[in-house]
Amino acid sequence: MSIELDGKQLRVIPCSCATMDIDERIKLIAGVGEEVVTIEELRTLLEEKKNPIAYDGFEPSGMAHLPFGIYRPLLLKDLIKAGIRFKIWLADWFAWINNKMGGDLEKIKTTGDYFIEVWKAAGVPTDKVEFLFASDAMDTIDYWERVIRIAKATTIARATRALTIMGRKEGEMSEVAAYFYPVMQVADIFTLEADITQLGLDQRRANMLAREVGPKLGLWKPVVISHHMLINLEGAKEPEGFDDEMARDYHLIDSKMSKSKPSSSIFVHDTTDEIRSKIIAAYCPPKEVNGNPLLDYAKEIIFRKYDDFTIERKTKFGGDVTFTSYQDLESSYTKGDLHPMDLKNGIILYLDEMIKPIREHFEKKGSASDLYEQVKSYQITR
Repeated sequence: MSIELDGKQLRVIPCSCATMDIDERIKLIAGVGEEVVTIEELRTLLEEKKNPIAYDGFEPSGMAHLPFGIYRPLLLKDLIKAGIRFKIWLADWFAWINNKMGGDLEKIKTTGDYFIEVWKAAGVPTDKVEFLFASDAMDTIDYWERVIRIAKATTIARATRALTIMGRKEGEMSEVAAYFYPVMQVADIFTLEADITQLGLDQRRANMLAREVGPKLGLWKPVVISHHMLINLEGAKEPEGFDDEMARDYHLIDSKMSKSKPSSSIFVHDTTDEIRSKIIAAYCPPKEVNGNPLLDYAKEIIFRKYDDFTIERKTKFGGDVTFTSYQDLESSYTKGDLHPMDLKNGIILYLDEMIKPIREHFEKKGSASDLYEQVKSYQITR
């Protein structure tokens, strides 16, 4: 396709979503989620709006790890390809309430600037994404009026159940401020005019609360797309000792890769040797799929970015093998045809390749390096 301007023929590359039909866009958008509430509402939304708004929120705290620095940018790129306008909410006040970075708001804000730099290094198209600090938007009477209206439409029991979105269990919170967290998060959705909430599965309770109270306040019911939570290096823990309602929440808290648990996480600043050491020590029982973090990374990261996954092996162990789908990889592993160490060696190479550009970005002298050194010097707190 071309157009003529001042006598010159200029090539025009149309937005990828313009060449997709509704079904293709739905498939791409739904593909970033482990759960979609609901597909029917997503279809209606895409029929009514060419470029719906989606958002995700992050507490600025600690060093960027695999879920934040590698996985989320991959999901984001699919959403942008499908024509979604995306807003990234740097939830500094939420981190303050949650006592991240020792509850020091200035350190939290600096960490937010560092987060933006990580996403730039990860290749997130900054011209198609809007970065917003929560504290800037919260400084209005309208915002706090909405928070109060949401709070009045929410029972204490409902708010208490939603507190797990803070990544903490019952007994770990002692401040009344915690109860502001879920109602503020719901208020954010409407403040950002988000048609879609595209957060982790651990944030489901707040998003579902927004669907409940939105219509009560004369607002809309957002589509909830909850993405998968990457398993930490120690493997997924089995839920036990809780009722059915809370079991999943606590299971996610215990099993997800968390910045506050460095020994079980991979960070975008880890060297090749550090990545190798962590992966070699990771939980990866032979023939076992459930709770296996290495298969989790293969499925959610490697096959999301690459068309195939080649694992290098010595000839005496069968030689190199290439998998063109996660299903083939899983089948080979469960049959015992693929040894855990071979899987680990393959994961090491691919993850290091993806992390390398980000790591090198922060190794260069400049503002990014200064931000990294500053955040690294902070005492990290849960």
